[in-house]
This record gives sequence, C-alpha cells and structure tokens, in this order.
Amino acid sequence: MSTGESTTHPTRDASQEAPHVHVPVLIVGNGPAGLTASLALSRYGIRHLVVGKYETSANTPRAHLLNQRTGEILRDLGVEEAVLEAATPSPLLANHVFMSTFAGPEVSRLDAYGNGPDRIGDYRAASPSQMCNLPQHLLEPILVREAERAHVGELRFGQEFLRMTQDADGVTAVIADRRTGQEYEVRCDYLIGADGANSRVMEQAGLTLAGQTGLARVASIWFEADLSRYCEDRPAILYMGAVPGNPPEDGRVFVSIRPWNEWVYLRFFGPDEEFDPDDHEEVLGHIRESVGDPSVNVTIKHVSPWEVNAVVAPRYASGRVFCVGDAVHQMPPTNGLGLNSAVADAFNLCWKLRLVLEGTAGPELLDTYQSERLPVGGQIVDRAVRSMLDFLAIPAALGFTAEQSAAEQSALLRGLADDTPEAAERRTALAAATDQINYQVNAHGVEIGYRYRSGARVDDGTPEPSQETDPELYYQPTTWPGARLPHAWLEDGRRRVSTLDVVGRGRFVLLTGRGGEAWHDAASEATRSTGVTVTVRTIGAAEGLRDPYGTWERLREVDSDGCVLVRPDGHVAWRAQTSEVATELPKVLARLLGATPERGLR
Repeated sequence: MSTGESTTHPTRDASQEAPHVHVPVLIVGNGPAGLTASLALSRYGIRHLVVGKYETSANTPRAHLLNQRTGEILRDLGVEEAVLEAATPSPLLANHVFMSTFAGPEVSRLDAYGNGPDRIGDYRAASPSQMCNLPQHLLEPILVREAERAHVGELRFGQEFLRMTQDADGVTAVIADRRTGQEYEVRCDYLIGADGANSRVMEQAGLTLAGQTGLARVASIWFEADLSRYCEDRPAILYMGAVPGNPPEDGRVFVSIRPWNEWVYLRFFGPDEEFDPDDHEEVLGHIRESVGDPSVNVTIKHVSPWEVNAVVAPRYASGRVFCVGDAVHQMPPTNGLGLNSAVADAFNLCWKLRLVLEGTAGPELLDTYQSERLPVGGQIVDRAVRSMLDFLAIPAALGFTAEQSAAEQSALLRGLADDTPEAAERRTALAAATDQINYQVNAHGVEIGYRYRSGARVDDGTPEPSQETDPELYYQPTTWPGARLPHAWLEDGRRRVSTLDVVGRGRFVLLTGRGGEAWHDAASEATRSTGVTVTVRTIGAAEGLRDPYGTWERLREVDSDGCVLVRPDGHVAWRAQTSEVATELPKVLARLLGATPERGLR
C-alpha cells in the first residue's frame, strides 16, 4: 500500500438481506488476528463471515513490528511480498538508541533485530523471511484486500457483536448494524473471538483473564516531524530518552512509523498524574522537550491513552468459541510480541477448523489450539514484562535518582566519559544494562523458537533437545515433534525455495530422502484411510529437491530414508529415524487428527 490511509468499507444494510445468516465460521473482530484468520480460511476454501465494529480498518499505527515467524505465516498466505513492499526494511531497524533527547547526548546504543555483526547470520540462517516494520494501519488494508480478492469469506464493517448462545451443534450470535440499528442473527458452527482487549466474545463465553492490569498508564501520540538529522546515522525503530531533571522511570519513547518523518511518542504517567488528550499544546510541549530542538515543527495527528496490562486467559476456548490475540493475552509493547502472537494464534487455529469442518478430523483436534498456544501466551507476557523492567537499569547505571535536579543529572551525563574510577564504574554498569536489552531486541528464540510440547504432535521417543545457548536469545533448529520446521534453502529445478515453502499451504507434507520410497506407499494409505492428503517431497535424491548446501542434511536429525511429517502450519507433527516404520504413518495421522478407529479408517 502506498498510502497511510485506513480502508473505508461500505456499510451493509442488514434490512435489505435475509434476517439470518449461516456460515461455518463467524469471526468477530477485524484486526490482525481476525484478518489473518479470514485470509487463512479463504486459502483453505472455508466460507466465513468477518464482522468488525468500526467502519474502517485501523486508522492509527498501533502495533508495528513484524518478526520472522509472522513473515513466514504471511509468506504461506501469499501476502509477504506485498507486506515487504509497504514496510520499512530490516536494515533501517538496525539500532536501539538510548539518549537524553534527540538533540542531546546519546547514552548508549546496541544492534537490534538481528542486524548486529554477531547476530545477522543467526537471523538469515533461521528463516527465509526478514523482520520489518509495518504499522497496523498500513498492514490491515493489505490483509483486507487479499481476503476480499479470495471471494471465499465476507467482510462486514460497522457491525457490532452483541451476544451469543451456544448449543451442541453451533453458535447463534446477534449482530447489530451500527448505521441502521438493525439486529440480525448469524448461525455458525464455530466462532472466533478476535475482538481484542475487553473482548465481548470472551465475556459472553465465560472466559476470564488472570494477571496484572494497570501496570502503567500511557498515551500513544502519533505525530509528524522531520527528525532525519538525528536518525539517519543511527537508524532504529525505538529511540528512548531520559530528559534530565525527571524521575528515572520517566521514559520518553519514540517509535519510528515512517523514517524519519512520522512517529508515535509513548508518554508514561505517574499513578496520580492527570492527562487531557485534547490538550494538544501540553502534548506538543512534552514532545518538544523530549526532542530537545525547538526549531523542529511538530504536527499532532492522534492522541490515545491506554493502560499496560500483563494478563493471560487460563482458557482460550469454551465449547465452539475460540479466542485469539489480545482477547486472551495482553502485555507491554516491549519485544513487539502482541501482534505477532495474534497472527500465530489465528494461523494455528484455522487449519484445525478446516479439517474438523470437512469431517476428516475429530473435534478433539480443536482442543490442541489451547494446549499449544496457551503456554506460548504465558511465555511472551512474562518476557515482555521483564523487558519493560530491564529499562530501569539504564538510568540506574547513569546514577540518576528521583530527587536529583536537571543540572545534577546533566552533570552525570557529561561526566560519563571522565577518566575516573567512578565514571568507569558507571560505564561498566551502563554496558551491562544496555546488553540486557538484547532480551527485547534480539530475543530470537522467543520469536521463532517456541515448541509445542503437547497437542497435535506424536512423540517419536526422543527427548526434547537441550540448548547450550540462551533459549530466549538464540533459536536452535530442530525437527523434534512440536518444533517449527527448520529453514534450509533448496532448489526445485532452478528455483530457490525454502523448506518452509515446500510445506504448508494447508497441507500435511512428509519430507524424506534417498531410500525413502516406502513413505510414498505409506502416505497413499494414510490419505486413503483418513481422507487427509499427505504430500511426499523427496530431498536429496536425483528425482527430488536438491539440497545444494547440505543444510537440510545437517538439520533433519533423521536418516536419509527417514521422514519428517509437517503440519499445515509448518510445525513438525512426527518424525521417524528410518523407513522401517513407514507402515505406522496411517495410525500416526489418525492420532493427529483426533480420529477414533471407526471414524479415522475408511
């Protein structure tokens, strides 16, 4: 998308249609989670209806950082190229900057998002996708456009979910057309609640949240200002200021939306501090103080107060209702995990819904959505909270305290380079505090290394691989069941493809190599007995995909004639060391699908 405008959609007049609608899936909410679900179901050919409360897609930046796992999901859904075309590329996210003000002294800096010389190889080796920065108001129109082009689901904006009832056969939801006031019913087999924080679907389903609310009070201030003179030599998403004379917890956070003219400023408040979002003069004064250059022209575009929460739902589902994204987990914006986890939630759920709706999987398969994604939700909320607290070590290392004046703190900044034992001690503490921020900006293991330890996986009898490096900072590839399939570059003829391009697209794919002929017959039998197609791809044999660098051979962790069975979402479902157990494949697939012997064997 070349513009920053949200997409407006014509409001449907429900009074001109049948008063009741029946679809296999109703999606409530048209943010990233709901739109990902819509696009996935569209690719799988599952009819659905998306209802969104507002007339447009997001009209403010909101979430913005897209990590590699989200890139892989968008790649599978066919929109990665469009997203990258609209996004700020990874090299312009290269730094994380701590400063007093933009115009004032820099405090410290570190390489970010896999751009450092010690990490860039890790990120490039781990995925065919790259991190990028694309604010929500630019991402959502791309997803809307692609979902509408598919002509499988229907997107209705300006439609408010009011209430629902469940029974053994489905869900009946009541929707209101906000323009006309007309209410109508939607009958669906399954309902996805993607309606964000304060989810009405969660409330109606009897689901709750546990954790801490109101950790901090924040205002997101979207503004325009040309700060290129202060950024071009140190490109970053985040510039964090500490204006001398303020308490250590008074962080000033600038988020780059479009380099280097469009920004979101995060302003944090004390518990009793009053704030009027309509007082733009006060807001402008605060921004100008944090920029430190009165000559910069600042234009306020939008001001939105909100609270930082750290909560996770003990249950993600109730009967035929499944909730995703911010509805079930909310966290500080540190690490940028909110939008990314919402996309992954929806992607995990939708392939399972497809198989159940098609009758080739038992409803037990849907239980694995919660058992797989709930532990991930807990992990990312915990990581984001710890990352937020890590920031406090920066002003502490500088020697800042609450009772100091602006002059005293400015003197501490000027004296940081002094050749004294006291300055050396503070520099050592600052280096350690800055290094700790790697757990926010280079948390590669958190972003793509999570493994499903229960759910739609069949154990192969091997222990989960241990990791010698820090599991939050570093991703360790493995084909252990439950892990995401490792990336390796292959060749299909003269076309370069990733292992992640060979799998997915709504399919179960079995990867094997030389001597793995028995898996073809086993896959045919598994397909016949379950009704779910298993596609076999051979890597390394003369008639198959080439492994030109030998990367897959090093990563596969099974013999050449063994197999790695990959789910539609790119996670490993099962693996076998050799082809001696190929006849087990039909039973393994039936178990994965939650099918009883009577239902699973045709």
